[in-house]
Amino acid sequence: MTNKPSRTVISRRARPAKEPLSKELIVETALVLVKSEGSTGLSMRKIAKALDTGPSSLYVYVTNQQELSAYVLDAGLAEVVLPTSDSGTWQSRLFDVLDSYLTVLFDAPGIAELALTTIPVGHNSLGLTEYMLQQLQEAGVGATSAAWGVDLLLLYVSSVAFEQTARNQVGTTLQTVKDSYQSLDAKRYPLLFGLREEMTSAEGKERFRWGLEVILQGILQGKPSSN
Repeated sequence: MTNKPSRTVISRRARPAKEPLSKELIVETALVLVKSEGSTGLSMRKIAKALDTGPSSLYVYVTNQQELSAYVLDAGLAEVVLPTSDSGTWQSRLFDVLDSYLTVLFDAPGIAELALTTIPVGHNSLGLTEYMLQQLQEAGVGATSAAWGVDLLLLYVSSVAFEQTARNQVGTTLQTVKDSYQSLDAKRYPLLFGLREEMTSAEGKERFRWGLEVILQGILQGKPSSN
């Protein structure tokens, strides 16, 4: 007769207690998933699994996935650095905060996508907009031009970040883009072929800053419709 191996029964009371579910914990968990998996991590099922609970329990704290997306975007934007009022000119502060915004989005591809698809609400999102409006107000930009200008600047930066991160995810390198221009039919696309080097030149910060300059000059020259 063989002896059966003994089995140790662990009491439920001896197991580590789960952290109580809350909106903050749900958002924190969702942010981690979005940073590691991209937008696919923003799934109620995945978040619930990470929290060892059921998806239905999450809806006690967030109305729907759209609301959760707004919370997660705002949590991600907590890492954006707002330069102090004594650090350079209004323009340098404006460009520095947009550089920081780009870095945050680039480091977390899922956040970059949320920035384009989610209405930005929350203290961090609103704080960023308020800060940018302050810089444009110091520059003497009219009310409507400032409001529309901030929206345009944020859209530009978000688009740049999403484009770059999306290319990285599918493995599309700059060389691939360059090769496509090199193989163009010069007779069918004479301008593109003639500018094939310029089309992909100065990739990175130099080209990004040039875009900011172009948009800013338009904001500064635009006629305000209300003040």
